[in-house]
Amino acid sequence: MAKVSAKMNALIASRYWETTPLTQMDEAQWEAICDGCAKCCLHKFIDDDVEEAHFTDTAKGEEEMFFTDIVCQFLHTKTCQCTEYENRTELVPHCVKLTQANLPEIFYMPPSCSYRRLHEGKALASWHPLLNGGKAHKMHAEGMSVRNKIVSELDVNMDEFEERIVTWPLNELD
Repeated sequence: MAKVSAKMNALIASRYWETTPLTQMDEAQWEAICDGCAKCCLHKFIDDDVEEAHFTDTAKGEEEMFFTDIVCQFLHTKTCQCTEYENRTELVPHCVKLTQANLPEIFYMPPSCSYRRLHEGKALASWHPLLNGGKAHKMHAEGMSVRNKIVSELDVNMDEFEERIVTWPLNELD
């Protein structure tokens, strides 16, 4: 089990997320807001009743977002962490890096996403690592991460992605 760093302990003790708006967080604060659930690594698609579903980073009109249980090949399925985090947007061009600048367009993030929750004026969920000593155990135990629910894009026929649609990424506990 990984030890929580002194820097992370200081961030946790400060409870900065209660007083610092997302748009004013420094890089360490911003990164720590990520709960590590890896739902953002799920393949998603938009169905707008046209003949072909497509990748997107913006919603238009009456389009509907669907989540699948298929994850990026670079996701470590046990830790729920990207094995290529620093290079992810170069290796996976449709990987969207969530930033303070694109925060208003976070429609593609699930309702449980900590960035989305704070942006919408909600508190961090009770299972968030920042509220649990920097550890992700409660998040995994509550079923809020992708752990034990996913298949790698390398192990599935991507032409059959519509058969892999799931609704569990839309669940929220609190």
